[in-house]
Amino acid sequence: MRSVRSYLTAIAVTAILTSAAMAVQITGLTPPGPSSMGSTTTPPELKNVGIDQRLNAQVPLNLQFKDENGKTVTLGDYFTDGRPVILNLVYYKCQMLCGEVLNGLVATAKVMSFTPGKQYEIVTVSIDPRETPELAAAKKATYIRRLGRPEAAKGWHFLTGQKPEIDALANAIGWHYTYDPKTDTFAHAAGIVLATPQGKVSQYYYGIDYSARDLRLGIIQSSQNKIGTLADVVTLYCCRYDPTTGRYGLVVTNLMRIGGGATMLILGGLIVVLYRREKHDNGQGRA
Repeated sequence: MRSVRSYLTAIAVTAILTSAAMAVQITGLTPPGPSSMGSTTTPPELKNVGIDQRLNAQVPLNLQFKDENGKTVTLGDYFTDGRPVILNLVYYKCQMLCGEVLNGLVATAKVMSFTPGKQYEIVTVSIDPRETPELAAAKKATYIRRLGRPEAAKGWHFLTGQKPEIDALANAIGWHYTYDPKTDTFAHAAGIVLATPQGKVSQYYYGIDYSARDLRLGIIQSSQNKIGTLADVVTLYCCRYDPTTGRYGLVVTNLMRIGGGATMLILGGLIVVLYRREKHDNGQGRA
């Protein structure tokens, strides 16, 4: 049995060294803390613009809007069949930021295997109460065409509404904007909000460029793991949503647990193989 013990000793040492190296590498992946930045002065017109995270807040599902066909709908109409909902507030005549937000969203949706109307819904709401369903329909046609999946039309909705309903939705999800009558434009933040099928605010994604990986994991998590593959479940176990960045990051302890479990399984298998080989060799020697 000396050879078996020698093999096991070598394997154990290798496993320990590998685990240590993995820990160092994973630790190296941890993002550094925020660097110090010089103070900046916010223009007066932007002081009330931004996003306040209201995780687990209830989206008011009884609010009424008009869809792109002019039909009166409620937000609750889109929170059905266990599908998470991506909410984003824009206005359709916007010539700058709104288009970039929608472009970023459609680019991410194209990369994902998930399709609006199947695994999740998208609800785009205009913050300008003067805009009409006709404008919403034109905007929808543009982005469904860019997505390249005609079947997604049943899952991406473009709404218009009155100011009280718009403000109620914006306040519920912590999305603050202002209107500038001098330029006839709206100042607002860039981002999208993910909500659970029950209408609870789940996650925020900032800016105009959204990680397909992060959004896919967010949809899976928001749907209570009812969709996705085993690989997604393992990834969610190893990753945790960071609300300060709107991204998923590695959880070192969980990853080490998986690595440790895999190492033990491999060691156990090798012990059985080596033991059987040793027993077989000894039997042949006596023969």
